[in-house]
Amino acid sequence: MATDRRRGSKALLFGWGGTAPSRAEVRHPFDDGEVIAAVRERPTRGVVARGLGRAYGDAAQNSGGLVLEATALSGVRHLDVERARATVAAGTSLDDLMRWLLPEGFFVVTPGTRSVTVGGAIASDIHGKGHHADGTFGSNVRALSLVDGTGTLRRLTPEDTPEEFWATTGGMGLTGVITEAEIDLIPVETSVIRADTERASDLDDLMARLDAHDDEYRYSVAWIDCLATGRSTGRGIIDRGDHATLEDLKPARRGNPRAFSPHPIISAPPIFPSGLVNRWTVRAFNELWFRKSPKRSEGHLVDIGWFFHPLDLITGWNRLYGPRGFVQYQFVVPFGQEHAVQTAVERLSLAGTPSLLAVLKRFGPANPGPLSFPQPGWTLALDIPVGDPTLPNLLDGLDDLVLDAGGRVYLAKDARVRPGHLAAMYPRLEEWREVRDRLDPDGVLRSDLARRLGL
Repeated sequence: MATDRRRGSKALLFGWGGTAPSRAEVRHPFDDGEVIAAVRERPTRGVVARGLGRAYGDAAQNSGGLVLEATALSGVRHLDVERARATVAAGTSLDDLMRWLLPEGFFVVTPGTRSVTVGGAIASDIHGKGHHADGTFGSNVRALSLVDGTGTLRRLTPEDTPEEFWATTGGMGLTGVITEAEIDLIPVETSVIRADTERASDLDDLMARLDAHDDEYRYSVAWIDCLATGRSTGRGIIDRGDHATLEDLKPARRGNPRAFSPHPIISAPPIFPSGLVNRWTVRAFNELWFRKSPKRSEGHLVDIGWFFHPLDLITGWNRLYGPRGFVQYQFVVPFGQEHAVQTAVERLSLAGTPSLLAVLKRFGPANPGPLSFPQPGWTLALDIPVGDPTLPNLLDGLDDLVLDAGGRVYLAKDARVRPGHLAAMYPRLEEWREVRDRLDPDGVLRSDLARRLGL
């Protein structure tokens, strides 16, 4: 007997941090028509799209409602080599996209994982190590197809429908379901990065080096030891790079310069006890990681996968934090407010807050999206295990510090920000709501994040 794909099944869904699961009906649409039909049903608890579940909090969950798991909407539909542009289905993962396009000589704006769909990349307006050079993923989208809250399929472009386009770019899936996108590509000669690495003795040293030399590279990022104290507070390692050319490669590699077939080297155990990621284990890891890095290394060649996506080498790395999960906290503050970054790192250090992944970057210009996270300034991202009873107060204090500095937190990674802070962090919130209400007049597009924050 044939099954009806329009009828989903109940499932318990988690964000990548694993802290706030909720149950919803999950369906797997295979084409635009099935997306349109699902939205037009107007379920009582609404609809939201979901890709690969890499939002850290509750952005891709919809308790008691309908979730459209869109990964079946996948594939490159057209590649324009002359214009370095591709039209792709929104459920396409960046992993698949790179495996298909890198051998053809093209790369894309990428965050720290390839396990993100194109639709999710647009809805979260993701960024990576090259924001100061390439902007966000949404900045590189030329057009997108959106099923809005009325079930109408729209084509949005930054030129013809700028308000709707930019409300969707960074709109957390609340303006509609993205089904297709036309994106600009980055031409490359190889699948290798020519990288420079250097150690910084403390946070002042690290930020000064980033400020002085970031513009000389396409990609730049710094890892910070948030448990270092005293004169070493905020010490770290800076990695920068550019796409290697054919001439950079050794002769043996030039025969297949754009080869790209990364695979995980280890899988995290399905059950990992809570508490193993703590201040003592992280302090030991940080000491080893800092000491093993060279004081300075120039021009070493690194595969793209290792440079951009080291965590993808560990399948299910989020399980390392145990069943209680972890919080990812990322904020940005404008240039000129460096004291906020310094104060945040000092507080984390004094509190002994363990964060294996403490990453500092400099953002370039913002795009017109009213809910887009990046703005010119400094951004710090942290992974912190849940369990310390002092953590909520610490993060609330960091929120206040960020707000006072004119900054914001990243909604795609949030699981706990106070709703009253949202309008101050995103001063164009009402402008976004007006456009959202035009695209979804009956409030069909909903998520747990939207309910929690009053979006």
